[in-house]
Amino acid sequence: MIGAILRMFSEERVTVMSSQTAIFLMDVAEFVLWSVLGLLVWKKKLHHRFPAMGAYVALRLASMPALLVLVYGQMYHWLTNFCTAAYFYLYWAVYIASALLLFFVCIEVFRSALAAFPGLQRLGTMVFRWAALVSAIVSLSTLSLARPGVCILTDIAYRLMRSVSIMELCLLAFLCLSLNALRLSIRGMPFGIALGFGLVSANDFVASSLLSRSTSLTSLLQFVYESVILVSLGIWVTYCALPELARRAVLMPANSFILRWNEIASALGHTGTRVAVQETPNEFFLADAEQNAEKILVVNLKSRESVA
Repeated sequence: MIGAILRMFSEERVTVMSSQTAIFLMDVAEFVLWSVLGLLVWKKKLHHRFPAMGAYVALRLASMPALLVLVYGQMYHWLTNFCTAAYFYLYWAVYIASALLLFFVCIEVFRSALAAFPGLQRLGTMVFRWAALVSAIVSLSTLSLARPGVCILTDIAYRLMRSVSIMELCLLAFLCLSLNALRLSIRGMPFGIALGFGLVSANDFVASSLLSRSTSLTSLLQFVYESVILVSLGIWVTYCALPELARRAVLMPANSFILRWNEIASALGHTGTRVAVQETPNEFFLADAEQNAEKILVVNLKSRESVA
């Protein structure tokens, strides 16, 4: 009996240790992939084409080592109080900064996808910004102020990231539906960036939904969540490593709906040539003026006759 109990505890300890080791190895693999991605972005000068994406990669590369040191400092009790407080503030600061950068990444991908249609690009970017603002306002309007102190910071961060995640999924759906119409390629960087962020967003939604229903799947979901992140990073590294196909000139028929919408969008917001318009006097006003002039002339004539 005692031997069985000891054996059971030893097996649980081995399982816990093996899961922690696996998570640690996945964290190391994630940092390595972020490093490779940052090197490729810098080498191919993609940060000039997608500045927000370059800033997002730089933010993850700069913050991930510090976060790993702090989280393992909590596990192994290295200055526990300091590590806990520092990890909390650093994690949520990076989380909010990531949400804001992802908004600009979505705009960059959207503008790059519509680069051949400047009218639709300008109008679509304006609509995209308003949609993002409305989404953020709706998300923050449901914020509860019952949680005091810094705990409200986590609610704000979650709602901002949720709004951005919805935008990322909508952007990926838009690109998938308009590949042929916009003459885009699956091997293009805009589609690759949107595909990676779409997987990450779907991963966040599924993980948060399952965790809210059952906490017994926490360890399994953690493995699946990290695996999807590694897959997304692998997609970005692959797109950056492979040579991108040069985008061909977009040839559209003269009666194309997209071409017409692009012309309409180009005309919106632009004032045409100004034409000087001379206002025509009102005929009723002229008639009244003539009658008054005649009356004055008659009065003058009568006054002269009476003097004579």
